[in-house]
Amino acid sequence: MRLIGKDGSQLGVVPFKQACLLAKGDGLDLIAVAEQTDPPVCKIIDYGKYLYEQRKKEKDQKKHQHAQKHKEVRFSASIDPHDYSIKVDHAIEFLKKDYKVKVSMMFRGREMAHKEIGFDVMGKVLKALEPFGEAESPPKLIGRSIIMSFNSK
Repeated sequence: MRLIGKDGSQLGVVPFKQACLLAKGDGLDLIAVAEQTDPPVCKIIDYGKYLYEQRKKEKDQKKHQHAQKHKEVRFSASIDPHDYSIKVDHAIEFLKKDYKVKVSMMFRGREMAHKEIGFDVMGKVLKALEPFGEAESPPKLIGRSIIMSFNSK
């Protein structure tokens, strides 16, 4: 087998028993790196330390992954103009920070009889947010709520 030393140096083609003795002499482990090659490649390493470093690398990679961030802004059918403008401003801030924004409107009680009012409000929101983000789909009525999603540009 081809043997790689603990410092990464090539030790050449060595019989299995000699490789085991070298590993035990250093108090380390003999690990098969590439078994399918001819001759197989083995490495002398501290296996516990190797596993620890692998887990540490995986954990570090998870830290640096950029998870998709979602924010939700809720409106009502009978929203005050001032409240509407504040919520739209919040949604614009979220889009500028590269968040995905979900805009929703929940109908309560008899508001379901006047869905057109809700669609009018959602149309205004769509026009207000269009310069800052693109809508994934037009407003949809799902159950008792209207939902729309925006991605930042």
